[in-house]
Amino acid sequence: MVLTGFDFFIIILFIVITIALGWYAKSNINNSIEGFFLGGKNLPWYIAGLSMVATTFAADTPLAVTELVAKNGISGNWVWWNMLLGGMFTAIFYAQLWRRSGVITDAEFITLRYGGQQAKWLKKFKAIYLGVVMNSIILAWVNLALMAILEVFFNLKGIELFCFTALAMLLVAGYSALSGLMGVALTDAFQFFIALIGCIVLAILVVNSDQIGGISGLKNALPKHSLTILPSVGNSSEPVGLSIGFASFIAIAGMVWWSSWYPGAEPGGGGYIAQRMFSTKNEKHSFMATFFFQFAHYGIRPWPWIIVALCSVVLYPELGADDTKLGFVMAMKEFLPSGMRGLLLVAFLGAYMSTVSTHLNWGASYVINDVWNPAKNSNHKIVRVSRWVTFGIMILALGVTTQVNSISGVWEFIMECGAGLGLLLMMRWFWFRINAWAEITATVTPFIVYGLLKFVFVHNYPVLDESLSSNPISFFITVGITTFCWVLVSLITKPDAQNHIQKFKDKIYPQGFDDFKKTIPYLFLAWLGGIITVYSFLFMVGKIIFREWSESCLLLVVLILGTYLFYRSAVKGKLIIK
Repeated sequence: MVLTGFDFFIIILFIVITIALGWYAKSNINNSIEGFFLGGKNLPWYIAGLSMVATTFAADTPLAVTELVAKNGISGNWVWWNMLLGGMFTAIFYAQLWRRSGVITDAEFITLRYGGQQAKWLKKFKAIYLGVVMNSIILAWVNLALMAILEVFFNLKGIELFCFTALAMLLVAGYSALSGLMGVALTDAFQFFIALIGCIVLAILVVNSDQIGGISGLKNALPKHSLTILPSVGNSSEPVGLSIGFASFIAIAGMVWWSSWYPGAEPGGGGYIAQRMFSTKNEKHSFMATFFFQFAHYGIRPWPWIIVALCSVVLYPELGADDTKLGFVMAMKEFLPSGMRGLLLVAFLGAYMSTVSTHLNWGASYVINDVWNPAKNSNHKIVRVSRWVTFGIMILALGVTTQVNSISGVWEFIMECGAGLGLLLMMRWFWFRINAWAEITATVTPFIVYGLLKFVFVHNYPVLDESLSSNPISFFITVGITTFCWVLVSLITKPDAQNHIQKFKDKIYPQGFDDFKKTIPYLFLAWLGGIITVYSFLFMVGKIIFREWSESCLLLVVLILGTYLFYRSAVKGKLIIK
């Protein structure tokens, strides 16, 4: 791809604005852990929410959506759309509780919730596991996506490709280390709008090209089933476009959202999502930021990606099953006019930078707060060491990048090794029989079961759906065994001391735990209303794009009813105060 002077101007302007925002946010660090890792706990809901959305918009996200659509049609997106159920549950039930906890990281929450020496060791283990090991793997995954884009864009290969990626990561680490979370959040908001605008422009250009002929031409060129939003009952193992299997849809939508730990979609919240909750001004801002994240992540962003993905199926039928994700980048390369190439390259660079900056800051927070725990060190030293740790995680992630070859392999590993942990993460707030030993069990068991199913009992269980890249049956087996094990451990081990549990209740439920339980029915109704609101908005936008007016009007009515149910229930559940 040839870039013009105007393209380079856009790229340079983007980098300058990003660095300027980081420099502006530098004054908010205040030489403290809270200043560096939580932005001084002063983020308004819209900045925190945009930061959440931008972080989940990694460079690989449009590519992953393109692959799902190419293999299973629009309904293939239910592989990630189903996670709205867990995300909305987090917003309704946990966002205010996380903010009220007063911790710096979700690893620190472990010693707030559990007592005993085992809780302290679990906190340190999770800090290293999440902040260093898992974080480096995720960053390697994101680096691979950027490398795939650069390879198609500029025909870069080998060491040259790696060096360009390392340079981009160094730039991100620089402003992240300079400004802490406040700089990360501000640049996230800026980068999100650039990335979203770029994808919308690309979708408009591609679908209106002569090769596609607008929406009507796209609909005529594709099988009908590839355009359905809900899965169709039938044999999903037939050629591309017949939709994800109905059995897989029911299984995924009914289990994944509550059962599995996954970065950005942790049941009950956690990771960098929890970090954003901690950083908000107060509990109401925490709830509003998390709700906005769910609405923007699932309701606003997907359609530009989906439109380009559908067009790529028509434009590049020669792509093999392993290369379908590159259809998005090939469309960028072919259809962008001079001047727009820089914008789209900046869009992907912004998506990459927002994800990497968050993970570097988030990972360093575990190391500083939960492993080093610098209670006796000066504030100035805290910030200096935090910056060095940020660069250290960057170097480690680059090293892991050289050892990882498959994005889908990383995705499968993360999903399988968190299977069964999710329910515990949700229930530990309310079921006080759960202790640190139960969480240790839920953390370790998926690794054991995954290893046995992957390397010992290979192919000794049925395949639920050949259209999926991994076998859901192994996931369900892991969930079942893990859940059974941690529940059993909770029942047979000694619970935490009553005074420790009461101290936790007093902090998290100042109005009284019994009073909180009275709001639970309204919170469930608000959860249902929130889900209806987001899904109906998502589907309505799709129907409008495809000019299916009667269905879009019906969905508008559902949207209004869902919004009313959400608002009325949120008020009675004390999430919203009139």
